[in-house]
Amino acid sequence: MNRAAAREMLSTYLERPVTGVLAKMGVSPNMVTFAGLLGAGVSAWLISEGMLWAGGVVMLLAGVLDMFDGSLARSTGKDSPFGALLDSVVDRVSEIVVLLGLLIHYARSDSLEGTVLVYLAAGGSVMVSYLRARSEGLGIDCKVGIMTRPERVTALGTGMIIAHWFPLVMLVVLGIIAALTMLTTAQRLIHTGRSLSAGD
Repeated sequence: MNRAAAREMLSTYLERPVTGVLAKMGVSPNMVTFAGLLGAGVSAWLISEGMLWAGGVVMLLAGVLDMFDGSLARSTGKDSPFGALLDSVVDRVSEIVVLLGLLIHYARSDSLEGTVLVYLAAGGSVMVSYLRARSEGLGIDCKVGIMTRPERVTALGTGMIIAHWFPLVMLVVLGIIAALTMLTTAQRLIHTGRSLSAGD
């Protein structure tokens, strides 16, 4: 199943029904956005205390909330450029907060490998987001790449759950995220370069 098909399935069977319920309850898009940020904070604290399994579960649940704020805004007529900006900023902060929790965990464990891999994964994630923002600022749609935010959230959350019993798994997942975010950065840079050249 490709990314578009998976996205459509999630939209049909999860996003739209839940969005409808939230709208009837009077929940605002910003409430959903900040609930996700709160979840990321709780996840980071759990991870920093060594409770990787619990932190991974909370992170995945917080990540699911990210599906609903934009859809809720559109369905209730509350979508706006600022709302989209706020959502993007909170997404970045949430991801960095969770990685900070993981960094603290490895620092407390005196794991140089874990600390370095968290740093590389965070740097790669920032670059992926930066390339998209910079490209869209130039008028180019730039959602290409193998390791976008949904993949990173899924990999991190799943990795932490498994790492509760098999710690080495988290190091492997971080290494994969670091490598593939750098690859995604290159993919987006090439895509934007070609688009700019084609527009000349």
